[in-house]
Amino acid sequence: MELIVAVYDDWGIGCCGTQPIALSADRKFFRETTRGAMVIAGRKTIGDFPGQKPLPGRVNVALTRQNIEIPGFIVCHSPEEAAELAKSAERCFVIGGGSVYKQMLDYCDKAYVTKVHCVTPCDTYFPNLDEMDDWYLAETLMSGEENGIAYEMLLYIKKIRETPDGRASGVLCIIRCSSATARA
Repeated sequence: MELIVAVYDDWGIGCCGTQPIALSADRKFFRETTRGAMVIAGRKTIGDFPGQKPLPGRVNVALTRQNIEIPGFIVCHSPEEAAELAKSAERCFVIGGGSVYKQMLDYCDKAYVTKVHCVTPCDTYFPNLDEMDDWYLAETLMSGEENGIAYEMLLYIKKIRETPDGRASGVLCIIRCSSATARA
């Protein structure tokens, strides 16, 4: 599973349920990256969608503790249920908000992070991947400037770690195992 998020320099992601500064380049990157995939969002984040409607061209999943139906969304009531559903998709992205990111981060192996180089008042923050031992910055996908604000689209990858049974897990293990299979 993957996630996609836009953060400010202090890793803030929102204030009062929305992005204080939204860049059109980031919105385009989000659309192109998640098109055709399953996306998992919290109920409050869905409230910030245009018209509070499902995102077109994606399988939309709502993660909420409430026993409600949301038209156009598959509703999951726990991170475990959402993670199990994600296995049915070729690609699945966690798209927010703050509490959903925190609940689903352990299930993710890749993080597409747009760093918007400014600080704006926020009441919701994403975990700082630069300070987490199990994540590393793998690649700068693109960078630019919009309306005088610099930004970078970055790819973070979860490091390989051993499972309790001694096997390696993580994205790099999949790449390494696939390469070994190709050589055999």
